[in-house]
Amino acid sequence: MLNFSKKSISLASVVTLSVILSAGCMGDATPTTQTVSKPSIDGGVYYPITGDHTGPYKVNPQILGLKLNHGRAATANELKAWNKDVMPDGTGLPEGEGSVEEGEEIYEAKCVMCHGDFGSGGGGYPSLSKGNAYELQKTLKNQRNLPDNDGPVRVFGSYWPQASTLWWYIKDGMPHTKSKSLTDNEVYALVAYVLNINEMQIDGEEVDDEYVLNREKFLKIKMPNRDGFEPNIDGPNGLENVRKYYANPTNFGAQKLQDPSERCMSNCQEKSAVVVRIQNGGISEFNPPMSVVRDLPQENGDAAHKVTFDASKAYAETCTMCHGSFAPAAGDKEAWAPYMEKGKEKMYARGLSGTELGMPAKGGSSLTDAEFKSVVDFMLTFK
Repeated sequence: MLNFSKKSISLASVVTLSVILSAGCMGDATPTTQTVSKPSIDGGVYYPITGDHTGPYKVNPQILGLKLNHGRAATANELKAWNKDVMPDGTGLPEGEGSVEEGEEIYEAKCVMCHGDFGSGGGGYPSLSKGNAYELQKTLKNQRNLPDNDGPVRVFGSYWPQASTLWWYIKDGMPHTKSKSLTDNEVYALVAYVLNINEMQIDGEEVDDEYVLNREKFLKIKMPNRDGFEPNIDGPNGLENVRKYYANPTNFGAQKLQDPSERCMSNCQEKSAVVVRIQNGGISEFNPPMSVVRDLPQENGDAAHKVTFDASKAYAETCTMCHGSFAPAAGDKEAWAPYMEKGKEKMYARGLSGTELGMPAKGGSSLTDAEFKSVVDFMLTFK
């Protein structure tokens, strides 16, 4: 994360806006002088206004005297309410504590329906763990010049550089349907559980089932991939480090311009790129194995292949976290009446695609459309 100050963000926004508004295709596109500014953060350049030109383009004279006077400066209290991020050095991290055992209970009650058992993922939601973070971090290395058949594993433990991002994201945005509802202690407990399923250590101590995480211990977390990113964006020289990094295209596998001093629109780069092929033709083994069956599914009337689906069980496993507390529960006809005004087919359609109130498609489950409709029927009738 780039540590911009609020002042620098505002200034950068105004400068960028001025350049965008000022550049146009009015009149002669041949400048008398091109003054190139300092490279932008991603290695590109922009041309400040010099005389009546910005780079090769004529400036719109109506823009030169434009004053932006919309809105107002945020108050100190408004900034304080907005500035709730948690930084790697502990800034913004509150006191508190929570155990792995408590975190597992919270996870089973509020998180498992989206992120799967032990953080395995499912229903379109990301995995939180695939095993030992230290071993999986090794899968991120040398994939360009020595690629393997499995590819990199990017989950929290193996990929994320800072644990502070996890704490902040859980506190600010989870659980999906009731964000900002967790206490600080509950967040510590969930972070402890996520560390546990990633088989991680803190200061040489394994985060086992009995581990209790607090602020002091949290600040000692060393993520396996902490140094796996470049350029270095930390500290007061972060922005300049990024600028210098992108100024050299060999740092990120790009090609050099034939002549950087000349403007160019095609065939501008030296042919210096090296193409690396994936060994052995790419991925050949899948776990579980990829199905190659191309038969059509059997009709439900075929008794030999008919599978009994238990809608009540699916409701209990997938839906009760929301529909057992703050959303209409199974069998509550009065609560369901407003949703039924447009008919059952509309109900099905909203549930299958997700709702504006925060329910994910199919409730975040892996049910088929037919199975999901059976669960809806059960919730409406309790039968």
